[in-house]
Amino acid sequence: MLLKQGPSAQSTHATGKKQLQLVQRAKTIARPLTGGHTRLAGQRCVHNGYRSTRLSALSPFQEENAAVPRTPPKGKGNIQLPYTQHKWEWRGHKINYATAGCGKPIILVHGFGLSSSHYRKTVAELSKGYKVYAVDLLGFGASSKPTTIQYSMDLWRDLIVDFMQEFTSGAEGGATLVGNSIGSLACLMAAANSPDDAVRGVVLLNSAGAMNNKGILSDWRIVLVYPLLLFIDFILSIPAFAQVLFSRFATKENIKEVLKSVYMNTEAVTDELVELIYAPSLDAGARDVFVSVITGPPGPKPWALVPEISCPILVLWGDKDTLTPADGPVGKFFQLLPNSRPNTSFTFLPDVGHCIHDDRPEVVHAELVPWLDKLHR
Repeated sequence: MLLKQGPSAQSTHATGKKQLQLVQRAKTIARPLTGGHTRLAGQRCVHNGYRSTRLSALSPFQEENAAVPRTPPKGKGNIQLPYTQHKWEWRGHKINYATAGCGKPIILVHGFGLSSSHYRKTVAELSKGYKVYAVDLLGFGASSKPTTIQYSMDLWRDLIVDFMQEFTSGAEGGATLVGNSIGSLACLMAAANSPDDAVRGVVLLNSAGAMNNKGILSDWRIVLVYPLLLFIDFILSIPAFAQVLFSRFATKENIKEVLKSVYMNTEAVTDELVELIYAPSLDAGARDVFVSVITGPPGPKPWALVPEISCPILVLWGDKDTLTPADGPVGKFFQLLPNSRPNTSFTFLPDVGHCIHDDRPEVVHAELVPWLDKLHR
């Protein structure tokens, strides 16, 4: 059974986690380091992949500056992707991540049911001037999909915090975290539970307010359907019914229809995109991950996390988002946030849905790239 963590437990955990990260960070800084994270003239910077236990005294972020470039592999169905992919062992599980470019580090975190490939357009753009990582959260994409663990926002928070410790701890000023949907919430949680010098900035692309809709009971639309959500939880608790529902949901036809309902630019809903989302659903354990996320604890709210974060925050919001609508409690919170918090920006993007970075990437990049360039001056 998945149990929701109470506020006091969350607070205690957050404090203890942050103290632990501060200790770990101090140990990292104490290691002998050579070289820098700034690209030198003529220097090549492509990732080779690293294990969680390293023999080198350098952090992976510093070692990358001398790495040998490789041809980016093709994705599912011979789809050419603008990055190399690697595996990292975390808590006994394989985490897939993509990387490209050279410079100061940016970590991209995807939303529910998606993967690092959802950022393929963003990676291609940002890697022109930055070292970009895109992580497949545990349970999604090409990462492991264990069926014996409790999936939660806390789990993904820890993954991001540990990923930063492993791969970007050698970067002056820390990494910039960029998330979409529940990936945004995971980024907020990671930033709130990391040392100040580990995170340079946070970018939220249509942030979710919880891991699932049961966490946003202050939205009247959720209140109306709440009994139905509880009924769905009950149905999903029965394996036979869960399998039927998942099998009907995870088809190429249904995936395309769902995407068309959340993308305003329907030309972006290509067969390639559908294939990139569909392929991981065939993996063993994919159904159990789906059930665990839908029925699991919602996690903390954004307004409980932001006060724990000191770095600059950029919020970009598609004005046609139907999943986290601008007039809902989460959308309203972020719209008003610049009035009470320094170094915070909120921008509406016109005629864009929930997955703004893939729906109309050029609109997102026009706001994101100048903000990043200013942040890293």
